[in-house]
Amino acid sequence: MFHLGVNMKTPPMTDFFKKIPFAPWTDFILLLVTLFCLVCPADAEDSTVMLTLESSIRRALEKSTAIQSALQGVVAAQERGGGQFTEFLPKFSAGYSYTRRDEERTIGNFVLSPQDIYEFSATVNQPIFKGFDLITRYRVAGLELDISQFELEQTRQDIILRAKEAYFGILRAERLLRVAEDAVTRLAAHAKVARNFYDVGMTPKNDLLEAEVELANAKQELVVAENRLQEDISGFNTLLRRPIDAPVVLKDILTYEPITQDYESCWETAKQSRRELKVADLQVEIGEKNVQIVRKDYMPEVNLQGSYNKLGDDPDVRGGEGFIDPESWNVMLSATWTFWEWGKTRHGVKEQLCFVAQAKEQRKQVEDDIRLEVKRAYLRLIDSGKAIFTVKKAIEQAQENLRMNEERYKEQVATSTEVLDARTLLSETETNYYNALSAYNIAKAKLYRAMGIEVIR
Repeated sequence: MFHLGVNMKTPPMTDFFKKIPFAPWTDFILLLVTLFCLVCPADAEDSTVMLTLESSIRRALEKSTAIQSALQGVVAAQERGGGQFTEFLPKFSAGYSYTRRDEERTIGNFVLSPQDIYEFSATVNQPIFKGFDLITRYRVAGLELDISQFELEQTRQDIILRAKEAYFGILRAERLLRVAEDAVTRLAAHAKVARNFYDVGMTPKNDLLEAEVELANAKQELVVAENRLQEDISGFNTLLRRPIDAPVVLKDILTYEPITQDYESCWETAKQSRRELKVADLQVEIGEKNVQIVRKDYMPEVNLQGSYNKLGDDPDVRGGEGFIDPESWNVMLSATWTFWEWGKTRHGVKEQLCFVAQAKEQRKQVEDDIRLEVKRAYLRLIDSGKAIFTVKKAIEQAQENLRMNEERYKEQVATSTEVLDARTLLSETETNYYNALSAYNIAKAKLYRAMGIEVIR
């Protein structure tokens, strides 16, 4: 399918080409180029291409700002881990200073200290032992990276669920729009019959008025159905980051496909797959690592340090009068231990242990919430599945009821009210059926999300 259109505000390309001398054969090329520009829209994306559920989900994942934000969180965690690794490596520093004294210090003709002193120093510091602080912090950074990756996966699953809800929402709105259109068509036909009967004096005016009022109400319901469809399309386009008013053509998959798993197997899958549980476990582990970090103050700290110094009375730091040893270096192994801080470390350890206990309780709450979420999703799936079969059978009965009442009305053995009631009953039954069908597919998508698995279909 293509659109043919010309933008009259833009000068025709032929006016430009006429100013350039071409060989005779270029006229044919110019014709092809012009036809291509007219036939192909400016936008590279054909908005009328039929979208499947899988392609919609993949585009939503590709265009999602939430996914991009979560990816940045992963990158930040990777950089944090890289920065923490550098704590194992030696640190180098250098300094340069200039000192001006009030006067030169001498003993007789011997200079003890010149008036101008220039100094250059270089230092390397290598940590040897910090009470397992460095290795523990590095492992915490690794756990935080795991958490950010799990959060990225959670975001992906949330986007998949939103895409499915939007997709099935449009399919439901389209079906309900058809129901509203059929209702208008039926009521218009009934109103015409009522008008003919009234004109020949076979029915009272009340029947005609009742039919026309019901037709007006059906037309209003049709407008509401059209607006709801447009709202669902706008939400779908926004999720996929398409133009908000772009037309949407979806493959109709609003069908019933039963799920074979029972509740217990769904719950077992959720316990193994839910990223929230994994994140909660990592939070507990991080809390335990923080306890180890605080406990490092119970142990001494050992460092290896080397330094190099140069002194001089000029900016080149080349020594001079008054400098007995203008160039020197040294290596120092130091151990420090703060063994008494009035219980500060002990209080810090107890604080972190409280955080660990808190994380464990939160983990239990997360598990309870997930179990409830799986249970609710499973029950809604079962309920909507049963409703589909119940209402589907009722549709056939409602259709036959409407047909019989319309025939009886034409034979004047039924009233207009009976026909209108039958029509209302059919519309309500069809609406319930499509709502149940949509609810079933959305409930299945929510069950997959509650189980923590990705199903892109």
